Amino acid sequence: MSYQNDNSIYWIEVEKINPNPFQPRREFNHLKLNSLSESIRQYGVLQPLVVTRREEQKEDGGLNTVYELIAGERRLRASKLAGLLQVPVIIHDDDGDDAMRLELAIIENLQREDLNPIDRAKAFARLIKEFNLKHVDVGKKVGKSREYVTNSLRLLVLPEEVMDAVASGQILEGHTRPILMLKDRPQEQMTLYKEIVYKKLSVRDSEKIARRIAYDKIRKKDFIVDPELMEFEETLAESLGTRVQIEKKKTGGKLVIDFFTNDDIKKIVGILKNEIATEKDANVILNNFEKNNPDFIKNEREEILSESDDSFAATQVEEENDEELYSLKDFSL
Repeated sequence: MSYQNDNSIYWIEVEKINPNPFQPRREFNHLKLNSLSESIRQYGVLQPLVVTRREEQKEDGGLNTVYELIAGERRLRASKLAGLLQVPVIIHDDDGDDAMRLELAIIENLQREDLNPIDRAKAFARLIKEFNLKHVDVGKKVGKSREYVTNSLRLLVLPEEVMDAVASGQILEGHTRPILMLKDRPQEQMTLYKEIVYKKLSVRDSEKIARRIAYDKIRKKDFIVDPELMEFEETLAESLGTRVQIEKKKTGGKLVIDFFTNDDIKKIVGILKNEIATEKDANVILNNFEKNNPDFIKNEREEILSESDDSFAATQVEEENDEELYSLKDFSL
C-alpha cells in the first residue's frame, strides 16, 4: 500500500515510533514540554505526527513494520509523558532519501518556529555538508533568502558559551551581531557578551559598544599609541569595572568612562571617593604624626640639614682641589 499522497490519519503505538535521526532540534524546554503533556492528557493530540513506514524482513522470514518520525517530536515526547499508548499519525512512504527526511524535519520545525537559532544554523550546516547544497539551495528549500541562511551559519563561529546562551534564550539572536563584530578580538568579545548578560543590554546598546571598540581599533592603528596611556586605560578599566577610553589631544585630552545605569555611576563615584578619602587619610595621619612627635621631626630635619651642609662642604673642597690642579703655578716652561 502506498501512503505517499494519503493524508489519512492512523493510530500507532508510541513505542513503535523511532525518533528521527535527522531531527535538527536539540533543545527541548522541559517546562513547555510538561505544559504540552498536561494539555494532551486533557484534550489529546490535536495535530497528527508525520512518520515514514517501511517493512523489514525478520530472521524467521516474516515482515516487521518500522515507523520513523519525520515531524512532531515534542508531541511524541509529551504523549509519552501523558501516558498515551497510541498517537495519531500521517504516514509517508520511506523512499530512502535522507535529504528529504532532514528537509521535511527542518521545514516542519521552521514553520512552527520550534527551532532555536543555533539548532537552525546547525541544521542548515548539515544540509550543506551532508547533501552538498549551496546557501541559495538551502534558502529555496526552506523558503528563506540566501542572506538569511548565510547569517544563520555565522552563528556557528561564536564561542561555545555564547552559542549556549543563544540556544537557551539567555540572549537574543540580535545580540550576536555586535558580538560577531569583535570576532578577531576574543577577549573583548567575551567581555561584551558578559555585559549583555549581566547588565541586560539591549541590542542597540550592544551595537554601540561594538562599533566604538571597532573605531578604537582603527584609531590606534592610524595613530602612534602612547604606551603609558594604554596602561592608564587598562588600570582604570580594571579598577572601575567598566570600559575606559583616554583620548589625547594637542592640549589635554578626554577621558570616557562607560556606564549603563545609575547604579553604575554610583559605583564609579564611590570608588573615586574611596580613593580620594584614602589619600586624605594618609595626609591626615602624616600631619597628626608631625604634631604628636615634634622632637623626632626636629631631629630628623636637623640631621638632613647637617648631611646637606657636609655634602656642600665636601663639594667645595673638591672644586678647590680641581682649581689648584689646573692652576698656572703648577706648570713650568
